[in-house]
Amino acid sequence: MPQTADEVLGIDDRLTPDELLTRERVRAFVDAEVKPHIAGWFDRAEFPVHLVPALGELQLLGMTLEGYGCLGRSAVEYGLAAMELEAGDSGLRTFASVQGSLVMGSIHRWGSEEQKQRWLPPLARGEKIGCFALTEPEAGSDPANMRTFARRDGDDWVLSGSKRWIGMGTIADIAVVWAQTDAGVRGFLVPTDSVGFEASVLEPKGSMRASIQTALRFDGVRLPSGALLPGAEGLRGPFSALSDARYGIVWGALGAARDSFDAALTHALRREQFDRPIAGFQLTQRKLVDMAVELHKGALLALELGRAKDAGTLTPAQISLGKLNNVREAIAIAREARTILGGDGVLLDNPPIRHAANLESVRTYEGTDEVHTLILGQHLTGIPAFR
Repeated sequence: MPQTADEVLGIDDRLTPDELLTRERVRAFVDAEVKPHIAGWFDRAEFPVHLVPALGELQLLGMTLEGYGCLGRSAVEYGLAAMELEAGDSGLRTFASVQGSLVMGSIHRWGSEEQKQRWLPPLARGEKIGCFALTEPEAGSDPANMRTFARRDGDDWVLSGSKRWIGMGTIADIAVVWAQTDAGVRGFLVPTDSVGFEASVLEPKGSMRASIQTALRFDGVRLPSGALLPGAEGLRGPFSALSDARYGIVWGALGAARDSFDAALTHALRREQFDRPIAGFQLTQRKLVDMAVELHKGALLALELGRAKDAGTLTPAQISLGKLNNVREAIAIAREARTILGGDGVLLDNPPIRHAANLESVRTYEGTDEVHTLILGQHLTGIPAFR
C-alpha cells in the first residue's frame, strides 16, 4: 500500500496529543479553505485577506506568546501549524509569521504595557493587521546601515526614510518600524494612517504571488513619544523577532516540500506510460526515495530545534542551520516533484511549481543562504566573515 509523506516521516509517535491536535486542526482548515482556491489566488496575485479573522479564531496569531489574548502554546505546536499553513501556500505562513512573530513578538517583548494592551488583543484576533519594517532598498542583509532616521522634536519623534520588501504594508493598521536615532537603532509603532506614511505594492512578482510585499515611505511622519518601543535598544530588538520568524521557516518549508512530494507520489501511481504506472520505474522511485529521505531528515531537525526552543536552549546558529538546510532541501524537493508530473507540472492546479517559486522568496527573506552560511561559519571558526 502506498504511503503518504506523514507515514514515511513517522514522527507522530514523537508528538504529544496536543501537538497532534494542533497539526490536524490546522491541516483541516488548509484543506478546506486554502487548497481549493490557492491556484486562483496565486494566478491573480491575490492575498486571501478574508481568512485573517479565521486565523485569529484558530489562535494561530502570536500563538506562543502569553497573555493579551494569546495562549502561550509550545514552539513545537507553532512549528507544526507553520508547516500546515505553508503546505497551503508560503504566503499564508508568511502572514502568520509577520503578524505573530515579527509584529506581535516585538510588541510583546519590547513594548510598554499600554502598547501591549492596545495592540496585542486585536492583532491576536485578526481584527488588526501589522507589518514589520526593517529591510531597506540599500540595507537588506546589512540592517546596521539602515538610513531611515527618527529625530527628536520636543516630545515628538519625526520619522523619515524608506523600507522595501515589507509584507502586508498596504493592508496593515500598524507598522513596527526600525530606525536610526542619535542613540542608535530604536523601534517605533507607526499607525499606517499617519500623515506622511505611504505604502505601495511591489509587483509584478513571479514568487509569493498570493501574498503582499510592499515599499514604505516615511515623509516626516510625526509620532508621539509613546510610539517608541521602550525596551528595544540597538539591533537586538529586530534580531530577536527575526530569530522567531526564522524558526517558523524551518518548519514551514517542510510543509511546501511535503505537499509537493504528496502530489508527485499521487501522480506517479496514477500516470501510466509503457503500460505501467510511472511509479514502477526505477528512476521515478529513486526520485521519490531521495525526496522522502530529505523530508525525514528535515522533520527530525525541525522537531529537535522545536524541543530545544521549548527548553530555552535554542541558539541562533542552530536556527541558521535549520533555515539553511530545510529551505534549500525543500526547493530541491519541489523542483524534483515537478519533474515527475511532467508537462502537467507547470500547471498551477498542481502545487510543486508554485511551491518551488514561493520557496525562492523564502530562501531569500529572513536571511539569505549566504548570510546563514556565514553565521554558521563564524560559529565554527570564531572568525566573522561579514566584513
